[in-house]
Amino acid sequence: MSGAVTRRWTVTGMTCEHCVDSVTEEVSELPGARAVSVELATGRLTVEATPELTDDDVRAAVEEAGYRLA
Repeated sequence: MSGAVTRRWTVTGMTCEHCVDSVTEEVSELPGARAVSVELATGRLTVEATPELTDDDVRAAVEEAGYRLA
């Protein structure tokens, strides 16, 4: 994964595995997203992506799934 960067955020409002699946699906569809991991217990969202993926892109995807970035 040449040129990939790993970044982390905290997602608020998730209460179940369906929530995790929704966030994972939305963020995974972003151009440049290569690997997405979401932890329910901590709300941690980890994304390995090209440097062009912005915080605003991720925020919009999380909000589309019905949640918010802390």
